[in-house]
Formats: sequence, structure tokens, C-alpha cells
Amino acid sequence: MNSLIDPFNRKIEYLRISVTDKCNYRCSYCMPEQGAHPEGNHSEYLSYDELARIAKVFAELGVWKFRLTGGEPLIRKNLHELASKISALPGVKDIALSTNAERLADQAQALLNAGVKRANVSIDTLDPVKFERITRGGNLARVKAGIDAAIAVGMTPIKLNMVVMKNTNFDDIPAMLDYAIEKGAYLRFIETMPIGSAGISVMDEHVSAERILAKVKEHLGKELIPFVDTKEAGPARVFKVAHSDAKIGVISAVSQHFCETCNRVRLTARGVLALCLGQEDSVDLRAPLRAGASDDDMKAIVLAAIAKKPERHHFNENRHNIQFRQMVSLGG
Repeated sequence: MNSLIDPFNRKIEYLRISVTDKCNYRCSYCMPEQGAHPEGNHSEYLSYDELARIAKVFAELGVWKFRLTGGEPLIRKNLHELASKISALPGVKDIALSTNAERLADQAQALLNAGVKRANVSIDTLDPVKFERITRGGNLARVKAGIDAAIAVGMTPIKLNMVVMKNTNFDDIPAMLDYAIEKGAYLRFIETMPIGSAGISVMDEHVSAERILAKVKEHLGKELIPFVDTKEAGPARVFKVAHSDAKIGVISAVSQHFCETCNRVRLTARGVLALCLGQEDSVDLRAPLRAGASDDDMKAIVLAAIAKKPERHHFNENRHNIQFRQMVSLGG
């Protein structure tokens, strides 16, 4: 079995699969108010069989961790069918879901049965009015019901992702902390990132990870102890709350990038392999797949793509370098 090693000696073991670039929300930092869906027909999206075939190629190259994302993945019908196909692949150890959870309550059990063991949920506030404003129409009660359902069926861990914005929800950090601790969930605070026109538009609301951590400490009145979990290696700096089982994390893509440990690439719903969240580098996998490429052909294309993976993003140096690439199409 080949291993995917990029030019900077990073082992690529994680593929994020976007199943759709559509979303039932319009979060201000992710998507322009008018939406961000390019014109096109349904045939431009990879089928579940095509997505599973690409997953197979990656699994045979040593990728063992997969995440189903979007857009909002749960608006694509029967997502559990794709999860079942991927979980059956030799070598696959972990399948996770990223979702806004509005439709999770009805699908949590089927997804768990199909191999999705954990979920990340985007939730930026517990204030229903503010939530509706941030998401441009989202239903907080349904999201909370989705979180409860995921916990009830046994998905673990449940991670709550809060994008922190200075004049929008910074003051909601204490309530979010209390909620996460009550639910036994792992709360991660995310800095705004200049990805796409929507992301760039909210950079004036940027709050640094250090300021976020200061707010956390102020509310909890407890020490935050740096925590390393090799099984859950990712972009977050993780802390345990002293004298408790609670964990919090901060994802500081702008103030303190984490590129030196990047172990992932992203597949869009239209079959584009994005090599870096903060760079334009990408490779089309849909065209050779539909032209009849063999698995070995696809492996060669993937290996050549990984050989071009850039060292890092440059959010601080150039906030506009990816203004035409929307976060909603990249799967976060």
C-alpha cells in the first residue's frame, strides 16, 4: 500500500468529502446572503457510487479517516447509504459528520448504524433571535433537538463549533460553555477566516484565539490545561478545564496557523480535490473518473496531486487570495 506523503513530509490520512455545496442556512461568515451555488445541473455532482469509489482509492493509499460534510450534508437524501459504503472499505477506522444539525434528529440513528460515530455541529449562539440572524433563518430549537438526538443514540464525541465574532456573539461565550459542559460536548471556538467573499466580509469581526481563551478563563474561573490527544489530532489547540472532564478547543487559522501538522485534503461535491483550505490549488477527479480511469489511474492522479500540496495558507499576508472560493463549497 502506498502512503500519501506531501512535499513537506506530512502524511495525508484524512479526506473530507463534501456531498453537496447547497445549504439550508446562509451563515454570514460562510455564504453570501444571495447564496453561493454556481449554475449547473444535478449530473455535475458525484453520485454516492462515485464518491465511494474515490474513497476506496484514498483508503487504499492509507487514508483511514473520512468526514461527510457540505454545504449541509443532511439535505442530500439517504446520506447513510454513502456512509455504509465508506465504512465497509478495508482500512477505514473513522467516519464523522459535519452538520448544522437542523435535520439530524431524524437521521442520527440511521447514520450511527451506517458507521458515523461522531458529529461536529455548527452552533454560534443559544439566543434564538441572534441565531436566526446569523444563519439568516435557522431554527435553534431544531438544532438543539438534533444535538440531543445524536447524544441519545450514542454518537461521541459531539463537538460544537462556534465561530466567534466580536460584535455578534463574543458575549455568548459563557452561555455556550455552560451548555456544552451540561451536554458533555466538546466546544471549539473558531476564528473567522477570509475564505470567499462571505468570509472576507466578516474579518472586521475577527477575535483572536488568545482573547477567546481569556474570556473562557474569566467565566470558568479555572485553569485551562493544554491537552494532546493523538487519536484526535486536528487543527484545534485543546485544553482540559481543571478539576473537570470538560474540554474546549480553539481553531486559530489566522492568528496562529496550524499548517505544519496538516494531514487532510478535501473533495468537493463536484469532484474537485482541494489541496489546501487557504489556497487555490486543486485537481479535477471527476473528469478522469467519468472517462473510465482505472483505480490505478486514479491513484496515480491522487499521488501526483498530493505532490503539489502547498506548505501553508497565507491568510495574514493576503486576505483576498481566495475570494472567489466559497467556504460552503469546501466543506470547512
